[in-house]
Amino acid sequence: MPMIALLKIGGGVLLVLAGLLLVLSFTGKKTFRTEVFIPAPPEAVWDVLMDTASYPDWNPTFIQVQGDYKEGVKVTNTVKTPDSTMTINASVQVVTPKVELRQAGGLPGVITFDHRWLLRPENGGTCVIQHEIDRGFYLWFWNSDWVQPAYERASLALKHRVSGTEETTGCG
Repeated sequence: MPMIALLKIGGGVLLVLAGLLLVLSFTGKKTFRTEVFIPAPPEAVWDVLMDTASYPDWNPTFIQVQGDYKEGVKVTNTVKTPDSTMTINASVQVVTPKVELRQAGGLPGVITFDHRWLLRPENGGTCVIQHEIDRGFYLWFWNSDWVQPAYERASLALKHRVSGTEETTGCG
């Protein structure tokens, strides 16, 4: 077979693989969500979330946060995984006091995340929602089974830190 024909076949295969990765990057999506009711006002919850220096003292999932939660600022999160830890760089997207803390990051097309803490006043306390959407082709190959339970532990630890209780009641 002539060399030009082999190059055309190889180029076609590469084009098909690139197209497949493109399709996978747009169809790979996972959502994680927790809700917990904290019998304390949003101000108290917000104060704990914003105190990044204290995360090692209470948060079993985000065991360290380097940087301050201010819009446009980059922070480095150290996350506890089942086997070790992983470092995740994020850009703080939204800081609406007592309402929303949102950070995002990743490598577009490969894997990205959009993580939010949402606070809603409810029944004399605060409904806290932790919500994350991950996207990218890597999600087709990554075992993320540990993420939901880890976020649930973080939400309950936040509740315990703010109110001193570990009840697992959900929101409204």
